[in-house]
Amino acid sequence: MRILLVEDNVELAKATVERLHLNGHAVDHAANLSGANELSRIASYDLVLLDIMLPDGDGRAFLRAFRARKDNTPVIVVTARSQVSDRVSILDLGADDYIVKPFDFDELEARIRAILRRKSGSRSNEVILGDIRFDRLSGTLKSEEDEIELRNRELRLLEIFVDSTNVILSKAQLVDHLFSFDEEVSENAIEVYVARLRKHLGDNRVTIRTVRGVGYKLEIEDA
Repeated sequence: MRILLVEDNVELAKATVERLHLNGHAVDHAANLSGANELSRIASYDLVLLDIMLPDGDGRAFLRAFRARKDNTPVIVVTARSQVSDRVSILDLGADDYIVKPFDFDELEARIRAILRRKSGSRSNEVILGDIRFDRLSGTLKSEEDEIELRNRELRLLEIFVDSTNVILSKAQLVDHLFSFDEEVSENAIEVYVARLRKHLGDNRVTIRTVRGVGYKLEIEDA
């Protein structure tokens, strides 16, 4: 998924970006509210990680304005404030979740997965795709005959398709979700990743179909 990280602490931001990249996420970083507002208007994000105390203002102002313009992108607030009243006010402003500094990256990833599950209407990390099971947590595809461990970018691309089953997604849309601004890629990269996923999925009643001149669509055949 593509994540907007709003964090002014240089070391924490660098560590967070590196960890999220290792897990296959695309991350754009803003060190202040001004940068966050600019990025949120020119790009579409799957999730926002939002610090509260920023050099040019309070992150709650960003969250308030974000929701005022009817943007429903999930937001996890990263805060050093542990008081119950602070956490309640953050959630009441429209945050989907919060995590208190200092935090463990495994916990952050778990909260991100939970947000994704709620967004897709699922309570489990496991999704049935035809004759195979896709486990978001382990990043594996399991059939009766085989178990395949997906590479991180393959995993994130399959998540995008699964969350938009039967929806046509253009190459440009997929690039926007998979890559950040500092990654120079062409739409041909999507063709490569789609080809890999098709090979992994095999003949299991699930297909990533090419819609000529438009994009791709994940289809699951009835048993």
